[in-house]
Amino acid sequence: MRCFKFKAVKKHVSNWIKSSNYDLKTAEYMFKTQRYIYVLFMCHLSVEKLLKGLYEVVLEKVAPKTHNLIYLSKAVVLKLPEKHLETLESLNDLSIVTRYPEDIDALVKAFKKERVERYLKRTKELIKWLKKDKRLKIS
Repeated sequence: MRCFKFKAVKKHVSNWIKSSNYDLKTAEYMFKTQRYIYVLFMCHLSVEKLLKGLYEVVLEKVAPKTHNLIYLSKAVVLKLPEKHLETLESLNDLSIVTRYPEDIDALVKAFKKERVERYLKRTKELIKWLKKDKRLKIS
């Protein structure tokens, strides 16, 4: 029974990682098509999925249905460098406003190409750092 559980966890975590990669690639495509709000949304989602993969490995249970990156990072006891913590906090703060914008025109105006490009770059750096976590490398 233990072996079956391990195989199931391994497959599930692998799926989180693949899905995170897919979402990051989608963020890149959204950037090319100037759909900047969706870039931010997909950046958040990509990080969220990696954290959920870590959650399932570390806590050995199904990740909660939450979008709170801070909660997930604390649950898996991540020791984030300051620059990655800032990225995580920023993406976390943007989650609700990009998901449910109260004023789409104001949101689009606030997130121009250069600003969103910085978020995309910082997200890629954070994801690269997260993927180095040995706990994600289950064999």
